[in-house]
Amino acid sequence: MSDYGFWSLIPPILAIGLAIRTKQVVFSLSLGIFVGYLIIKGGNPFEGLLATISAFVDVFQSKGNTRTVVLTLVIGALIQLIKYSGGINGFINWVQGRLAGQKNFRGKIQATSALTGFLIFVESNISILTVGTIFRPLFDKHKIPREKLAYLADSSSAPSCVLFPLNAWGAYVMGLLLAYPQLDPFTTLVYSIPFNFYAILTLAFVFWLALSGKEYGEMKKISQKQKEQTEELTIEKGRTSAPFNMVIPIATMVVTMPFFLVYSGWDQAVSGSLSEKIWLSISNGSGSEAVLNACFSGFLMAAILYGFQKMLTIKAFIDQSFKGMNDMVIMAVLMVLAFAIGNLCNELGTGIYVSRVTSSWLIPEIAPALIFIISSFIAFATGTSWGTFAIMISIGIPLSFAVDANVYLVLSAVLGGGVFGDHCSPISDTTLIASVASGCDHIDHVRTQLPYALFTGALAVLLYLVVGFLV
Repeated sequence: MSDYGFWSLIPPILAIGLAIRTKQVVFSLSLGIFVGYLIIKGGNPFEGLLATISAFVDVFQSKGNTRTVVLTLVIGALIQLIKYSGGINGFINWVQGRLAGQKNFRGKIQATSALTGFLIFVESNISILTVGTIFRPLFDKHKIPREKLAYLADSSSAPSCVLFPLNAWGAYVMGLLLAYPQLDPFTTLVYSIPFNFYAILTLAFVFWLALSGKEYGEMKKISQKQKEQTEELTIEKGRTSAPFNMVIPIATMVVTMPFFLVYSGWDQAVSGSLSEKIWLSISNGSGSEAVLNACFSGFLMAAILYGFQKMLTIKAFIDQSFKGMNDMVIMAVLMVLAFAIGNLCNELGTGIYVSRVTSSWLIPEIAPALIFIISSFIAFATGTSWGTFAIMISIGIPLSFAVDANVYLVLSAVLGGGVFGDHCSPISDTTLIASVASGCDHIDHVRTQLPYALFTGALAVLLYLVVGFLV
């Protein structure tokens, strides 16, 4: 890989700045990618354009990327089937019935949406899509801003995913830790969880904001404007059925995820006791394969469940499935662009450059705080927390051995920093998905979420500084 130095920062900075300035995310990402390949091709615009086109195609060379795009379409089909069955309206009516007459009704609606995102820890995109789609009508009816829904969906998903080891995130991190034979991947990941200050603080802040009704900055302005609207917003019309028509397919995804994670890595696990084989299978398993299989399980469960209730014919199943997939096309395009700029940053060495120019500052006591900040910047610039994990674990873990820093603190700083930077980045796939699923402007979502993320991120840095001197 060539060393492009400072030039490696230009494409992501351009894409982020242009997206904030113009609010045209597709154009901004595309231009950022083109400029990146223009740099790689030595300023030749023709070769830069051809390389840009190839970059979009090359996204699908990664099975993980392809599975994620397909997953988005399948989730769209599943959500549309749940809508068609009346399960979403049934769930909304059930929530309203349970909360009717209670104090702080609006706060409890918001807390319920955050709790739903927290419990769907299978995969962040699934969590965000589910929360955004299901709760959007309820938020509209009670004049709660969609930007607030986007924040609750976005900030309850990745933090919960990174705190639970039995999902795609855990499998990915344990796979990266396999490179260090002196560490047990599962034990190391579990012991790092109490030190993942950003994820823990963010979840606590999410539920406090939801229940208290407190809002700050741009979110407060948007919320006030929403309350002053006079038109009555209602739940979209359609069939209403029992809430279990929504709960059962989604629960199927969550329950089957660990099984498919173990199954995908079972053949690669060495012989040993059953428990040892299970943990090795999780470490070696494919998170993207397990999530896609779990999603298909929920999709098939929905088809069978509605078929037995005679509310879904074969024709309706096909028509509604394609309708749901069609609704997700723009999201799939955004994901391809996000993956493409992530690949570009990897080719330019953006993350390696940032970590190289900052690694000389590290001493044992402040190493966790600085690693958190560096990971945050890499995730912000590249738009990917997983890419940040790959870069910073390969740097942070050996560094913790070399300077005798606490390895659990360092790992948690990498994971928390990756999630924090991802929350702040306009070019992150999860940020894009949160705005689309919640039906709000993407840049408005970034502007309203940023102050909250910066607050908990600053607290996390302070905690890493304090704990770094204590452990």
